[in-house]
Amino acid sequence: MAEEKTVRRILHFKFTMPTAEAAQLLKMLKTSKPYSTIFGEVNVRFLQNADDRAKILQIVEYDAPESIEANRQSLASDPRVQAYLQVWRTMAPNVEVDVYQEIEG
Repeated sequence: MAEEKTVRRILHFKFTMPTAEAAQLLKMLKTSKPYSTIFGEVNVRFLQNADDRAKILQIVEYDAPESIEANRQSLASDPRVQAYLQVWRTMAPNVEVDVYQEIEG
């Protein structure tokens, strides 16, 4: 059976923590770790704004099967995805999520 073709996706979760405490962020990371494997192999990075340490950017890179990506609405309603997002909303109610793809050239 041939492997299904995938597409690379890069998610940016932008949010502001109530404080600049790194311990609070690390606790959240441990809580959300089981959900970060929803898409299989995932690369996750956290960046802290150098001028405003309460501002955080999480970058999630993964390869999604084209069949799932074609219907992102159904993916968004997946209970595992909803649980992952709920973790974020608990810590940062005003989280912004952007989905990017690389520009083919």
